Amino acid sequence: MPNKTAAKKSLSYERKNGYERISAADLKKLEEVCRDYMAFLGASKTEREAHDEGVKLLLAAGFKDLDELIAGGASLKPGDRIFKSWCGKTLLAALIGKKPLERGLHIVGGHTDSPRLDVKQNPLYEDGDMALLDTHYYGGIKKYQWTALPLALHGVFVKKDGTKVVVKVGEDPGDPVFFISDLLPHMAGDQMKKSLAEGIAGEGLDVVVGSAPCKDKKHKEKIKYRVLELLKERFGVSEEDFLSAELEFVPAGLPREVGFDRSMILGYGHDDRVCSYTALRALLDLQKTPEHTAMVLLCDKEEIGSYGSTGMESNFFENILAEILALAHGKHDGLTLRRAMSASRMISADVNSLYDPLYPSIMEKKNASFINQGTSLSKYGGARGKSGSSDANAEFVADIRRVFDKAGVLWQTGELGKVDQGGGGTIALCMARYGMDVVDCGVGVISMHSPWEMAGKLDIFMTYKGLKAFLQDDRKAG
Repeated sequence: MPNKTAAKKSLSYERKNGYERISAADLKKLEEVCRDYMAFLGASKTEREAHDEGVKLLLAAGFKDLDELIAGGASLKPGDRIFKSWCGKTLLAALIGKKPLERGLHIVGGHTDSPRLDVKQNPLYEDGDMALLDTHYYGGIKKYQWTALPLALHGVFVKKDGTKVVVKVGEDPGDPVFFISDLLPHMAGDQMKKSLAEGIAGEGLDVVVGSAPCKDKKHKEKIKYRVLELLKERFGVSEEDFLSAELEFVPAGLPREVGFDRSMILGYGHDDRVCSYTALRALLDLQKTPEHTAMVLLCDKEEIGSYGSTGMESNFFENILAEILALAHGKHDGLTLRRAMSASRMISADVNSLYDPLYPSIMEKKNASFINQGTSLSKYGGARGKSGSSDANAEFVADIRRVFDKAGVLWQTGELGKVDQGGGGTIALCMARYGMDVVDCGVGVISMHSPWEMAGKLDIFMTYKGLKAFLQDDRKAG
C-alpha cells in the first residue's frame, strides 16, 4: 500500500528552519560569505562608500572600466568582465555571455542608499553653549530612533575649484562621535502624550558637534567658530564649503553578530546593501562564461523614489547598455537596444520584512517570511491594492522556482505586512517598464529602516546562492 504520510508531505507546503536543511559544505561557505559581507557593510555607510568598495572588488577580480574600453576603441566578446561607474554613486557590472545581447540579459539590481540624516546646506549654528549641525532626514525613518545614540559623519566637501575632500569621523576607536539629544523622562510629560510620529520633529534632529569656545574673544559665536577652526585644520574647508557638500550622519560602529549562536547580524544599512553585496559577490564568483550576459546594478536614490540622475528612474541603464551593445556588435541601433531590454529577465534584489514575534498583529503569518528560512521571494509589493507594484507573471515566478530548486537554494515567499497595514516599493517597477520579466527577491530583515537592522546569516547566504544560480542559468527548463 502507498505510504500515506509520504503522500501527504508531497502534497503539502511546509516551512522549516534552514539550519535543519543546510549541508555542511554550504554551512562553511555561509560563514565565509557573511564574514566578507560584514567587512563590506562596515566600510559602506553611504552610497558613495558602497560604490567605492564595489569598484575595489571588481578591479581585484579583473573587471575592466567600460570608459577606458570605449576610449581605447576596444570590442567586447563573451567572457569579458566590465563595469561602469555613474556619478560615483551608482555602479553597473557585467560578465558578457555567449548569446547575442538582443537575446536578453540576466540582471540583478539592488540599491546602496539607506535612510540617514543629511546635513543641510547652511547647517552650522550655536545655541545654548553648543554648536549644532542642522539636518534633513533622508528616506522613511522613525525620527525618535535617531536620538540618544552615537553618530558618525560621512561624506564629501567639494570646493569651488573641484577639489573633493572625503570626511569620515566617528568610526575609528580614537574618533569623537556626535549626538542628538532627547528629553529625560522626568521632564517629558508633554512629549510623551504625543504620538510616536510627533514626539520628535524633523527640525529637531540637529546634531551636537561642539561646546568649547575659540580663544579669540572678538567673535560673537565662539563655539561655532571653534568648530570652523577644527574643520579648517582637519579638512581645509570653510563654512561656505557646506554649500557644495554631501554629508550624512549615520550610526557609529561596526556590524556585530547576534545571539549566543552567532546566527544573525546586526548592522546599519542592511536595506539594501545586504542584497547589493550578495548580488555583486554572486557575479564575482561566476567561474564560467554564462549563456546570457550576467549584469548587476547597484543604484542610488531608491529610498526616495529612485529619482535623480543616479536613480533607476533615470536613463543611465539604457544609456550604458547602448554603449555595451556598440562595443559588442560594432554598432548599435534603437531596435536592438529595445529587443535586448524586453528579452531580459531581472531579480530586483531588495529586502523584505520578517515575522517579528514581538509585533505579530501587523503580519499575516501564513504569507510572512521567517528568519533563517531562506531568501524571500515576493511576487508583488506595493501597498493596499498592490499600488506601486509590478506584480511578476506567474510563469516567471515558476521559472525562478525551477532555478532555485535546481541549485539547492532554500527560499520562501513573503509579503510586507497585512494588506491594509504594510506595503512598499522597489526598483522592480522601474525595470518592468522595459517589458522584461522582474520579480523581487532578497534577505528578510527585522527592524527595517531603523539605525540598526537585523538579518539572518542563512538568509544572506541563500540570497547569494540564489542570485548566483539566476545569473548563470541557461533558461533550459527541466
